Amino acid sequence: MPFIQSFSINTSKQNPFPFNVPAVQFAKDIILSNINIFVGDNGSGKSTLLEALAYKINLPLIGGFIKANNRMGFEAAELLQPYLHLHWKRETSRGFFFRAEDFSDFINGVEQERNKIAGDLSELKGVVDDSIINKMSENMNFNLREMRKNYGENMQAFSHGEAYLKILQTRIGDKGIFLLDEPEAALSPLKQLSLISLILEIVKNKNAQFIIATHSPILMGIPNAQLYEIQEDAMQKVDFKETDHYRITKTFLDNPEYYLRHL
Repeated sequence: MPFIQSFSINTSKQNPFPFNVPAVQFAKDIILSNINIFVGDNGSGKSTLLEALAYKINLPLIGGFIKANNRMGFEAAELLQPYLHLHWKRETSRGFFFRAEDFSDFINGVEQERNKIAGDLSELKGVVDDSIINKMSENMNFNLREMRKNYGENMQAFSHGEAYLKILQTRIGDKGIFLLDEPEAALSPLKQLSLISLILEIVKNKNAQFIIATHSPILMGIPNAQLYEIQEDAMQKVDFKETDHYRITKTFLDNPEYYLRHL
């Protein structure tokens, strides 16, 4: 049973951004199931739509909560709040909002803090034992401590894609609303299949709802997922094989020379 039964953005505004993107203009009476996938070309507004939903519910991010931290990048989502209406089946604020750029910012923040602390402690080099300097550095690195607390000791031993999947596996629980914005960004095709397996396992208990924006035909193929394709003049439910992403990818894989000969 889904938490959000449906949502609408009700406004006659056509400009400026974000009111001029198709996902905002045509998000009317969007019925949701347990697994929902938004697809569309770049600029169609998929990410804007997810950000607006996450802001409405105030879901946590990797670095905390949207509203509590006054996070940058949610200006469009905030503008849409008076016009975004949710119809709840079961209301909750549990869940997680995962954006690819938040993952990169988080990992980069750990490294930047590490480098800054290393610079600050450099004058102790040769005076204090290296093991003590390393311990001091780790104690001073708030982001590193948070990463280890939330995601385990070995995160830095993982590849970029493995760390990305590890965070998803850790933060996607068995109850709540999980919004994933282009989760395929750092995932190989095999790791995307691992993510599908995780999602299917979690929705078995019917206490989780997923809303995913993606360009990945692999993720679009999640069994029993409900797909909405956002085009310039509509946002409508489609079958997996009716999406432009599926058709173009399949045609390319069947006959890549057909496309490449024109390049």
